Amino acid sequence: MLSVLEEVVRRAAAEAGAPGFDVVSEAPPSPALGDVAFPTAFGLARVLRRPPRAIAPLLANALRERPEVARVEIAGPGYVNVFVRRRAWLAAAETPRDPEPVDGVHIVEHTSINPNKAAHIGHLRNAALGDSFARILRYLGRDIEVQNYIDDTGVQVADVALGFHALRGASAADVRELARAPRFDYLCWDLYTEVSRWVESDPEAATLRREALHGLEHDEEPWAGIGAAVAEAVARRHLETMDRIGVRYDLLACEKTIVRLSFWDRAFELLRDAGAIRRPDEGRNLGCWVMETPLAQDGQKVIVRSNGTVTYVGKDIAYQMWQLGLLDREFRFRRFFDYGEAASRAAWITTDGEGDADPPRFGQAALVHHVIDARQAYPQQIVQESVARLTSESDRERTRHFSYEMVSLTPATVAALGLAGAAAGDGGAVEVSGRKGVGVKADDFLDALIERARGEVAQRNPELEAGQRDEVARDIAVGALRYLMVRVTKNQPIVFDLEEALAFDGATGPYLQYAAVRARKILGRAAAPLPERLPAPPPDLDEQMAALDEGEAGDLWVLLREAAGLGAAAARAAEHEDPQVLARWAYEGAQRFNAFYHRYPVATEPAPALRALRLFVVETFFFQHRLGLGLLGIPVPWRM
Repeated sequence: MLSVLEEVVRRAAAEAGAPGFDVVSEAPPSPALGDVAFPTAFGLARVLRRPPRAIAPLLANALRERPEVARVEIAGPGYVNVFVRRRAWLAAAETPRDPEPVDGVHIVEHTSINPNKAAHIGHLRNAALGDSFARILRYLGRDIEVQNYIDDTGVQVADVALGFHALRGASAADVRELARAPRFDYLCWDLYTEVSRWVESDPEAATLRREALHGLEHDEEPWAGIGAAVAEAVARRHLETMDRIGVRYDLLACEKTIVRLSFWDRAFELLRDAGAIRRPDEGRNLGCWVMETPLAQDGQKVIVRSNGTVTYVGKDIAYQMWQLGLLDREFRFRRFFDYGEAASRAAWITTDGEGDADPPRFGQAALVHHVIDARQAYPQQIVQESVARLTSESDRERTRHFSYEMVSLTPATVAALGLAGAAAGDGGAVEVSGRKGVGVKADDFLDALIERARGEVAQRNPELEAGQRDEVARDIAVGALRYLMVRVTKNQPIVFDLEEALAFDGATGPYLQYAAVRARKILGRAAAPLPERLPAPPPDLDEQMAALDEGEAGDLWVLLREAAGLGAAAARAAEHEDPQVLARWAYEGAQRFNAFYHRYPVATEPAPALRALRLFVVETFFFQHRLGLGLLGIPVPWRM
C-alpha cells in the first residue's frame, strides 16, 4: 500500500514538472496526524521554485483519488498527511513486495569458514546475517541457492596438515581415524595454534609450511591426503554447528575442485587472452601475472605469483565466473550432509572424483550476494573488476559484496567463558583470533547460552520436566544469539555480552520471543486456534475502529498497521541488504504488543464485539510476528 501511495506522489510530481523526483514518506508521530506523511512539497519547492504550501494541494488531490485513502490533510507549511481506510490498508499488505524482481536464481554465499578448526563466535555473525538475508529474499519470492565456499587448499589447512604430519607423526589414515571423534575440530583448533607459534619461532617450520602448502595445491602426498581428511571432517563439523542455530546450505564449493577441474586454468586463459592480466617486464612483480588497476596501491594486483601459485583472488575469479554461468566448465557434485529424516534438504559438495547421478542444478545465477567481512572489500572489488573486463559492466552489477563488521566480547563475558588473560582492544573489548588461540568456539558459546537459559527457565517454571526445560532453553539461546547478531546494522561492530543477550527485557531475542508467547497464551485463553494464514480483516473494521475512544483506536490501529507491514519491512531489508531493518521492525512490534497486553484485556473483555476486535488484533500480530522472527531464524518457544 505504501509503495502505491508513493508512486501516486511521484507521478503527481512529474506532472508538476519534476520527473524522476525521489519521493520519501514518513510515519507521523501520532495516529491523530495520519497514517502516512509526505514532506515531498519541501523538496519540490527547490525544483519548481514555488512555495511548499502551493505545491502540497497538487499532491493531496492526487492522493484523494485513491480508493484506499479516507482523507488527506495539509498541515503546517506543506506536509501532506494521509489517513487510510483501515480494512483496505490491511488487505493490501498481505503480499510482500520484492524491491528488485530479477528472474533466475539468486545465490547467497555465506559463512565460508576455513576448514582447519572449530568455528568461533565471529563466524556466527556471518552465518546469521547470511541465513537471515537468504530467508528474507526467499520470503519475497526469489529463487534462492545458499552456497558455502570451502578453502581447502589454503595455508590454514596446510598448517594443520603440517601439525599432524610433522608434530604428531600422523598419516592420512591416522587423521581419518582421529576425525571420527565427536569434536575433531577442537583438536584441530589447538593444533593450529601450536603450529602457528612453531612457524613464528622456527625458520625450518616456515620452510615446511611452504612445502605443505605446495603439496596441497599440487595434490602431493602426504599433504593432499591429510589436508583432505582434515578439511572434510572439519567442514562436516561446521555444518553440524551451524545447524544448531538453524543455518543450512545447499552447496559447499571447494577450492580444491576449482583448481583440479581446471576452472582456474580456463579463467586464466580468458583473462590472458582478453588482456585483463599481463606479465611485467620489470619491477617487483617481475615473473608474476598482474592486473593493472587503480584499485591497487602500486597500480598492479598480483593474480599469479612468480612461483606459479594462484592467489586467493585468482581462484575467486574462477569461482565467481562459474556462479554467474560465464565459465565453460562444470563441477561434479556429491551429496555430503543430510539434515535429518524430517528435512528433505541436504548439503551437496563439489568433487574432483566421481559425482552422484542427477544432482540438483547449481550456479548460473542472475545475482550473487557474497557475505564477507569488511576487511575483504578490496579483494572483492578486484574480483568484480576482473569479471567486468572479461564480459561487461552489467555482469559486474550481478555480484554484490554484503559487507559486515566483526564481533568482540566484553571483559565480563571473557571472564565467564574462561578466557582470562586475553588481550583487550580499544574500549576494553576482546577480539577473537584463531591463530593466537584467543576466541570462543561457537559450540562452547552456544552451550554457555543454553546453560544460562536453562537456569532462567527453571527459575520461572519449576514445574517443567527436565526435557521440557532443555527444549525451551535451546530455543531461547538460539533466539538470543540470532537476534544479537542482526540487531545492529551490519556495518557496526558487535560487542557481545552474555548476560545482556539473555535478558528478557530490552532489545534482546528473549524479549521478542516473549511477545509471541504472550500472544499465543491470549489466543489459548480465548479458545482461538493459532492462525495458519494472515487473518482477514472484518468487513466493518473501519466502523468498529471509529466507534472506539481515540486512545484505544490509535493503539490498536498502529499495532495492526505495523504488524501488517512485515512485507514492507522485509522489502526494505532486501533493498538495503541488511536484516537489521527487519530486526528493528520485530523489536518495535514487540514493544507495541506488550503495551497493548498491559492495557487491554482480550479473553475477559465482556463486550463481544470489542473482544472479537481485540482478538483479531492479537491474531494478526501473532501471525506476522512469528513469521518475522522466522525470517531472522528466531524460534518461538512454547513457554518462557
